[in-house]
Amino acid sequence: MSAGAAISVLWPDPSSEPVDDDTLIARYGRADRPHLRMNFVTSVDGAVSLDGYSAGLSGGPDKRVFGLLRMLCDALLVAAGTLRHEGYGAIRLDERRRAWRRAHGLTEYPTLVVVSGTLNLDPAQAAFADAPVRPVVLTRRDATAPPGLSAVADLVRCGDGRVDLVAGLAELRRRGLGQVLCEGGPQLFGALTAADLVDEVCLSVAPLLAGAGPGRITAGEPSPARGLPLRHVLLADDGTLLLRHARH
Repeated sequence: MSAGAAISVLWPDPSSEPVDDDTLIARYGRADRPHLRMNFVTSVDGAVSLDGYSAGLSGGPDKRVFGLLRMLCDALLVAAGTLRHEGYGAIRLDERRRAWRRAHGLTEYPTLVVVSGTLNLDPAQAAFADAPVRPVVLTRRDATAPPGLSAVADLVRCGDGRVDLVAGLAELRRRGLGQVLCEGGPQLFGALTAADLVDEVCLSVAPLLAGAGPGRITAGEPSPARGLPLRHVLLADDGTLLLRHARH
């Protein structure tokens, strides 16, 4: 599926031989239970963005894993602020990845799920208007939808005052969307951690110093520390480290 971005295994079974996509798929895989996976890229000094965007930190190896993780999930979860700021388009996959999904009994495309407490969303944004699968929006019970949003997305109202993420994920599972990939942003990561909903973190560490200014990959109210065992360390030919931490 990808000819570039050479990646090798550094741990637990080190090898200097580049891995193919089938090996990467086996390394990341799909869980045998409902599962929430976070995927972030950071600089060596912990920045979540470069020049205001996460794309500034992402090179070929990170993009390669990014695409594979989207292929593996049932639902792609993202905060409304990240959707707007990063300019998300429709969540589409190329034919090879759609074929892989069909061969494994999955729908051709994952479902986009947006978390928005205020419903400050534009129904004309390509992420909604051009979506191959009808998106889902998790929101508060009292949030007022802009005209046209309910025509392009399912609104799931859960929680008063703030979005109830536990109830929202339960509704996704009820819809058959048990394997969830979250791409942020930091506030959503912090809220999911506080609710003890994070099962896995896939972290790409770009070999650069961003300097002072950008925030961390997580933000929000403090919550208790939780262990998350290291499952693998991959090394890309450009020096990017690809880490996977997971409960199981």
